[in-house]
Amino acid sequence: MMNRNRTLVSLLCLAAPLAYAQQGRVDGPVAGYVFDGPAQALRPVLGIPGASVLGDPVNLGTGLASGAVSPRLDSVIAVGTDGTFHIFTLNAGTASEVPANGIPFVPERVVFSPAGSAAALYGGGRIQVVTGLPGAPKPGNNFDISALLTLPGGRGHQTLTGSLAVDDDGTYILVSAGSGVHLFGAGAAKQIVAARGAAVAFAPGTHDAAIAAASVTLVKDVGGVAAQQVIAAEGAGPSTVGVAFSADGSKLFVAAAAGQGVTAFDLAAGTSSTIPCNCTPAGITGMGNLYRLNEVGSAPLWLLDTTATGPRIVFVPVKASE
Repeated sequence: MMNRNRTLVSLLCLAAPLAYAQQGRVDGPVAGYVFDGPAQALRPVLGIPGASVLGDPVNLGTGLASGAVSPRLDSVIAVGTDGTFHIFTLNAGTASEVPANGIPFVPERVVFSPAGSAAALYGGGRIQVVTGLPGAPKPGNNFDISALLTLPGGRGHQTLTGSLAVDDDGTYILVSAGSGVHLFGAGAAKQIVAARGAAVAFAPGTHDAAIAAASVTLVKDVGGVAAQQVIAAEGAGPSTVGVAFSADGSKLFVAAAAGQGVTAFDLAAGTSSTIPCNCTPAGITGMGNLYRLNEVGSAPLWLLDTTATGPRIVFVPVKASE
């Protein structure tokens, strides 16, 4: 079986250069897309989980300083190497740029909602929400979070390093900063949970959220009753690097750097299990039917595959940047 898998990966590697046409089109099975910083490009993950390779850069007409892909793989929010802001749709492997429609600034960081219909753009102490994705982006709510990032004594502002989440309709955002998780939206601007270094995520199509730090907590209707339910009194602790819901909202995945793996919570059954990995997760980001656990670099790209019989973590071999 191992030799068979190696043969398949080898065939994919040989086929990858043939899988592209002009104008940003990608042909063949694509498991997802990733931003490759050294290559300043967006690259597809070709093949199937457990037998995938990184493909050649997608032709977007510009080099990329940053790029974020929606969980449904249908849009890209990017900053060009010349500092310009871009939004692309992805359809059957074809990338097409769409108007930014008055979105006011170039972001330092982009986070998509669970279904990719909205995104939160952070820059300069503010968060701009974008709705109408993928095809008709427009600016939504704009929030000033600079007070959360002010250095002691009011000496300027820090970069937002904590977790950030936005719901699918763009009504609410959650920001993990300082010693708590803060809610913004619909007139709300308050701390809802005291938890330092927490990872946050919204459930698809709802205003329910998960907060993972020393414990794992579900918050029902964050802008309303905000009822809290602790589902794990001891979570991943300070090594928590990411949290994400399954596409149907029935499961919750918590990634921890120290644990070298992902903990899966079945929310209906009230059970949990550990999915081991010989890796150090840096986060957990939806990517089609998979979840990406790290960025493209010198180490393999690690992916959580929840479609298999029994969830597993697989890797994509490193391919040198071009």
